[in-house]
Amino acid sequence: MNQHTNPDREARSILIANDRGGYTIPTEGLYPYQWNWDSAIAALGFAQFDLDRAWTEIETLFTGQWEDGMVPHILFHQQDEGYFPGPDVWGCNGPIPSSGIIQPPIAATMARKIWEQDTAFGDARMKELFPKLLAWHRWIMKWRLDEFGAVCTTHPWEAGRDNAPDWDNSMARMDASDVGEYQRRDTSHVNSDDRPTKFDYDRYIKLVQIGRDAGWDQQALLSLNPFRVADPTMTFTTLRAARDVLMISEKLELEAEGLSEDIEKLESGARSLWNEDLGSFDSRDAHTGEMAESISNASYLCWYAGMESDRMLKGLKSVLETVPYPVPSYDPDMPKFDARRYWRGPTWAFMNMMIGFGLADMEHAQQAEQLRQKTAELISGYGFAEYFDPKTGSPAGGQAFTWTAAVWLHWAGRA
Repeated sequence: MNQHTNPDREARSILIANDRGGYTIPTEGLYPYQWNWDSAIAALGFAQFDLDRAWTEIETLFTGQWEDGMVPHILFHQQDEGYFPGPDVWGCNGPIPSSGIIQPPIAATMARKIWEQDTAFGDARMKELFPKLLAWHRWIMKWRLDEFGAVCTTHPWEAGRDNAPDWDNSMARMDASDVGEYQRRDTSHVNSDDRPTKFDYDRYIKLVQIGRDAGWDQQALLSLNPFRVADPTMTFTTLRAARDVLMISEKLELEAEGLSEDIEKLESGARSLWNEDLGSFDSRDAHTGEMAESISNASYLCWYAGMESDRMLKGLKSVLETVPYPVPSYDPDMPKFDARRYWRGPTWAFMNMMIGFGLADMEHAQQAEQLRQKTAELISGYGFAEYFDPKTGSPAGGQAFTWTAAVWLHWAGRA
């Protein structure tokens, strides 16, 4: 363990070093562009010392919003040969070169937090941003719901949890034998044991090819895309965003017709992801109806979405007591647990923060504080890594990572 003696200063330095003027990259080398949910978390970090820069982060993200309301998961503001797949592989036609998929819509929630903090200019900035937040919400409601009202991911990258065990069965049914040759870049930056396998990556690229060949026509992709999984990440973050957008609309007296009905539909969808045998919220293949049988850190975002669950709380209490550095991205007692491989076990500080937000909102103050303290110990002890081994705390993935620095500044480092 390397004790980080001044994590406040270190965290600020990371955000400033990763700032590319209006947007922040997650980390040098490994991720050289603007990522959607990373950016929303980065904005929270900036809000601790530069509110104007915090707003700019989210506003820059929405400069890439497509005409139909979609906000891509990556914006390629400037070409970088060191990243694959780049804009040429995606073949999109947005206002800024981009990917053709989304990420969990946490921008509205983080923008609300910045707005509540910014008593001087918050209302004016939020009024400008609001129609864009609403348009993205409506796009998700139109294109990503399953028959139960749960929100689907159409690519593992879209849910942000790239190689989570939740997707294994759906991925295994896919044929990626014709994906062709390509050169991964991620494993040249970090240890390949920390990253998705080639089997996974072939399927990631195959899904990109299917989308590109369809011209990213969402109607066509409803039948063409073999991967469509209703999952807790997308469902809980969309539900929370809808609640926040509704609250903002009421406070600022802005039009947001249909949001209350959307929230009811999403609540029903969230309940449909309950796996009684597992005693947890779980993912479900929208094509087959098969549950993933996966307890992940996304399962614990129920409170973030405003959904109470006694059994999830019992599970979380157990995790907080038994796992040295919680919350693992996959339950350590389950057969596919891998302490270092991306979303198959490692702990992610920003997911802890979002779980912590929910716990505090739903008046589980003790668990919220316990999780904050454990996350603070993890970061101050092991630094600002992309993610961490939940058993030993050892850092994994990219280093000097934007969202881990932002989590320290906004939440973990603030007693």
